[in-house]
Amino acid sequence: MGAEQVRDIQVRRYVLDSHRSFSDVLDGIYGGISRPDIGKLFDQLAASTSYDEFSSLVEQAQGSAGLMLFLQLDLDHALAIDPEATSQHGRRLVRVIAGNPVTMGQMTRHVPDAGSYAPVTLLLEETPGGGTRVSYDSVVSALAPYHDAAASQVAERLDSEVLTLLRQVTR
Repeated sequence: MGAEQVRDIQVRRYVLDSHRSFSDVLDGIYGGISRPDIGKLFDQLAASTSYDEFSSLVEQAQGSAGLMLFLQLDLDHALAIDPEATSQHGRRLVRVIAGNPVTMGQMTRHVPDAGSYAPVTLLLEETPGGGTRVSYDSVVSALAPYHDAAASQVAERLDSEVLTLLRQVTR
């Protein structure tokens, strides 16, 4: 019979409100996160024959914030009961899933559960009045219960890169 464990994870969520338009904030995020052909990149990574080659491919593909887009989910479309009403109100809700395979490897090497928190999620919401709210859950806080200094150090760097980008694009 298998064992079951339950861990309570307290996560610190950063919420940044901006008067900037949704499109401006999303474009700003994509100014720091690259959007490579992820399937092609993953094929290249799988074919790499050394860690140096793997790391080099990731470095070439990453954006200025050290991240690349894995997936964008337009939640406003998925959640809309009446798409016309949603577009009339201008509500947009987008989840951006971005990461860096090297960073993820550095964390999961020490704490395999770090794979639950990386890649990271950025949640963008268009607010009434045309502003934007961006939410980000800190990876450091999610890894805190594991008490692993090496994984936490990588997560601190990741959080810093993400928050620097988000603060720049929401100001």
